[in-house]
Amino acid sequence: MPERPYHHGRLRTVLLDEAQRVLREKGVDGLSLRDLAREAGVSHAAPRWHFPDRQALLDALAEAGFERLATEARSVLDRGEHDSEARLHAVASAYLEFAVRDAALLELMFTARKTEPSPGLLEASDRLFGTTREIIEAAQRDNTLPQGDPERLQMLFIATLQGIATFAISGRIAEETAKDLVRDVVVLFSP
Repeated sequence: MPERPYHHGRLRTVLLDEAQRVLREKGVDGLSLRDLAREAGVSHAAPRWHFPDRQALLDALAEAGFERLATEARSVLDRGEHDSEARLHAVASAYLEFAVRDAALLELMFTARKTEPSPGLLEASDRLFGTTREIIEAAQRDNTLPQGDPERLQMLFIATLQGIATFAISGRIAEETAKDLVRDVVVLFSP
């Protein structure tokens, strides 16, 4: 019998990859551990080694989403761009692109379990918010953004981006219009 790709510790990765595909195509209601097992070619009980229940799978997907978005935001800082307005625009654009590309995942990330979230999910979301806070604080230091509570300004910035993304995802505005609005947000946030 030929070796399957999930052997040697790869089952979790295979299941998460398949779950992300299903999430894009069918949404969160289309996710089933039993169906994922069938697609991976394993017994219906095998996924339980990695995900004791469906909620654990959803948490892992949300965690992976936060990690990906945090990595994209961090890459803005790592580029060495010193212009705070350009950094804000790059992060905002990355957020919008992620939202449009993975709308169901973004929704899952922000509606993930509120009670007793997994430590990994908390760490991943903290990483994203820490990176955006770092960008906000740097923009405040060079007077690109107004002084004040950086956490509050960060929440306002992200909430505004989330609103624009929601309009784009729902088709209420075109993607090009959303990109224009992102530029407008950066200009409005800058004094």
